[in-house]
Amino acid sequence: MMNTTQQTLPQLVRDAAKRFGADEALLDGDLSLSFAELEARIKTTVRALMASGVERGDRVAIWAPNIAEFVISALAIHSSGAVMVPINTRFKGAEAAYVIERSQARMLFTVSDFLDIDYVHMLKDQPGIDSIKETIVLRGGAPSGTTTFDDFLARAPSVSEHDATARIDAVQPNDLCHILFTSGTTGSPKGVMLEHGPVCTTYSVLADVFDMRRGDRQLVVLPFFHSFGLHVGIVCSLIKGVTIIPHLVFDPVEVMKRIEAEKITLFPGPPAIFQAFADNPARTQFDLSSLRSATIGGSGFPPALVEFLHEEMNIPRVQSGYGLTESSGLVTLSSPPQSAEVIAYTAGCPIPGLEVRIIDADNNTLVQGDPGEVLVRGYNIMRGYLDDPVETAKTIDPDGWLHTGDIGYFREDGNLVISDRKKDMFTSGGFNVYPAEVEKMIMTHPSILQAAVVGVADHRMGEVGMVFIVPAAGASLNAEELIAWARENMANYKVPRHVRIVKELPMNATGKVLKPQLRSLAAESLES
Repeated sequence: MMNTTQQTLPQLVRDAAKRFGADEALLDGDLSLSFAELEARIKTTVRALMASGVERGDRVAIWAPNIAEFVISALAIHSSGAVMVPINTRFKGAEAAYVIERSQARMLFTVSDFLDIDYVHMLKDQPGIDSIKETIVLRGGAPSGTTTFDDFLARAPSVSEHDATARIDAVQPNDLCHILFTSGTTGSPKGVMLEHGPVCTTYSVLADVFDMRRGDRQLVVLPFFHSFGLHVGIVCSLIKGVTIIPHLVFDPVEVMKRIEAEKITLFPGPPAIFQAFADNPARTQFDLSSLRSATIGGSGFPPALVEFLHEEMNIPRVQSGYGLTESSGLVTLSSPPQSAEVIAYTAGCPIPGLEVRIIDADNNTLVQGDPGEVLVRGYNIMRGYLDDPVETAKTIDPDGWLHTGDIGYFREDGNLVISDRKKDMFTSGGFNVYPAEVEKMIMTHPSILQAAVVGVADHRMGEVGMVFIVPAAGASLNAEELIAWARENMANYKVPRHVRIVKELPMNATGKVLKPQLRSLAAESLES
């Protein structure tokens, strides 16, 4: 394992250019860049950022799908000493505006009229985005008031190579590299502040454990805005000399075509993606023999899925991991030669350098086999939540332990099992869904008095939302219309797939909704 403890992301870029040189680093359509060429593109973009007035510590947002320009822009932001703020591509305008306002991003990289996506238009007239001084359009036309990526890059010559190198060299391991927004049980997204050194170290460990190798070719369907896609898709690739091949929209047949055509060797994704392969008989039409490694993350899955990947798709390595954004996205890893049962039913073992303990309600450490809250302590814990010391103190105790909110226990073999969630969060298609946030959005509907959301099992997505609705007085609600309304007002993965209208919600004496009762009701209604 290369020593990344004191490294930064720009140092990874420089080291990759030296170590892997002419090897292909990035492939997107007709664009193919070697590691040396990628470093040069990134440095040009750093010079353009400096010419545009971006200073060390400034926040710069990216709201774009998986395209080469995302990789180049993100690494340039990191290399300039600024802080990258990725925005979920499934967000609507108001959701994106919230992230911009909270982070006070001074510049936005995005796309317009691209694949029927126009984020520039979505942000039009949204309040709270005055911090954005300039919007750079990576792909698509540049509406009035925005700048094309080419015009932005044309500013680079006004900043010397020497000054750009000095800026890059000034980035320190304890500087912030990105702020990843993750929702909380309070219903408002929180900005998780992560640093260069811990991110580099964490994903050097993962790249070693997962046996990523120079010359591997990684198809990245995982969105770059997400910790999994950003770190495994980009950071690990720099560390190991892996070709980054972004993929825009998941379609099982199209992905299998690309695996065959591009000789893909590494493919990470949530269980829903691999289940889509299992459910699609067209897989026998493609030569997928180049695949040697599949990484499953994001939610639980059965051993049968691991066995399918081994036996039906002939993928030698199948592995999984567990983490949360607040721990730089990683806590434990499970990989061969462990069994399908261990990989599917456990979260694996803690990565080197991290401590994991299980506690009861009184903060006592529990013995092996007893379930309790999972706590984590070590080098990759976030600096804290952006401008939110109260929530930070609730999450990281005075002794440095991160309280995950997950319930789990250690088996005799040392593998961690995540058995439940202390919080209400559930995972749908690899994305975390926080019921309080969805409930808050749904209750903006004029016909709704109360709403409560729980996760329910789903064959394809792992879990989806079911919402229990108490209508406002005199209001008439239709489930299909409500779901359609939700699709217009929130990211697709947050949209409840099931609606149940009730006269009242079960509550305790203090007025708190009894979610366990709702989960039981949800299970009964889906069985009937």
